[in-house]
Amino acid sequence: MRAAVVSSFGGPEAVEVVETGVPEPGARQVRIKVAAAALNPVDAGVRSGVFGGAGKRIGLGWDVAGTVDATGVATAWSVGDEVVALDYGVVKPLGTHAEYVVVDTDAVAKAPATVGAVHAATLPLNALTAVQALDLLGLTPERSLLVTGAAGAVGGYAVQLAAHRGISVTALARKDDEDLVRSLGAAHFTAGEVEPASFDAVLDAAVLGGAALEWVRDGGVFAGVIPQAQPASVRGVRTGAVEVSADGARLAELVRLVDEGVLTLRVAGTYALDEAAKAHARLAEGGVRGRLVLVP
Repeated sequence: MRAAVVSSFGGPEAVEVVETGVPEPGARQVRIKVAAAALNPVDAGVRSGVFGGAGKRIGLGWDVAGTVDATGVATAWSVGDEVVALDYGVVKPLGTHAEYVVVDTDAVAKAPATVGAVHAATLPLNALTAVQALDLLGLTPERSLLVTGAAGAVGGYAVQLAAHRGISVTALARKDDEDLVRSLGAAHFTAGEVEPASFDAVLDAAVLGGAALEWVRDGGVFAGVIPQAQPASVRGVRTGAVEVSADGARLAELVRLVDEGVLTLRVAGTYALDEAAKAHARLAEGGVRGRLVLVP
């Protein structure tokens, strides 16, 4: 089968599409025939060596939508099931940017019924990150929340999920994105003019760090999206950062919200698997709204 990998670190040109063996599922695993797989910033980080792994051939891709093709023992999934899944891991021999991928059965959820595979592939990593970050914040509806990077994939899901919970969301994004983030459910918008200590909580999807921490009121809460990279606590503000986990049951809840029209799946463009390097180059240009998706 074909798979996108990196054997040496660098820019988009470092991405190779190679021939490799089809992986076999073990106990409590399933093999998915990939219909679509989103490209995320974490893939660019893996490609450029941010997470290490020098000297290894590293597979790319975390998100997948497709069809169960084979199963190991002790799994409730059947061949032919249409599914989505998160294949967690930054340094792995194969990822979801391939024709087939093996994942743990507990990472899998039934695919949305209301959208195709290309859109479904944009859900797992970013929506799970958003909902797990909101869990970390632990907000009740009367609390105020600022979401930075609200027009991005994680930020956009965070806005929709928080608004669905009845939380008053202020979206921080570029001025040109105001209509977009308001359509996602933001009650308020700012392009950067934020008073210090003015929100009960900040979900920092834009990775602004200390600058965003200043916008949290004394005793409030801050959640980042890069594990262990949150700023130190000040003024009694509780700080933390989500490390996304593959959670099929939680992913199934997010799929239900897609089918109910609560979550919007945004595709910025599609590329053939053989064009993986070209997709990385487009991501590196910036300004992508939604996710680029690879189709084997």
